[in-house]
Amino acid sequence: MANHKSAEKRARQSVKRKARNGQVKAAVKTFEKNLVKGIEAKSKDVPALLSAYMKKAMSAAEKGVLRKETISRKIGRLSSRVHKAIGTK
Repeated sequence: MANHKSAEKRARQSVKRKARNGQVKAAVKTFEKNLVKGIEAKSKDVPALLSAYMKKAMSAAEKGVLRKETISRKIGRLSSRVHKAIGTK
């Protein structure tokens, strides 16, 4: 329990940030899940899904919700899977 006015404010901010960060993380996971499903189904719109995932993930990384290194690694691995699936190098 916060004993100071500033500590109470920080606690309120923490609750708001946790909710916002949770929504951003969930959105990134949803985009990743849709991309993986598209890769497995060998869908034609996989490059568009990859682009949308990259945009959403990098946005989350820039906001500090997720680590840039993690997102970079995931993008690299998923893009190589996409290129194998569509038959390009």
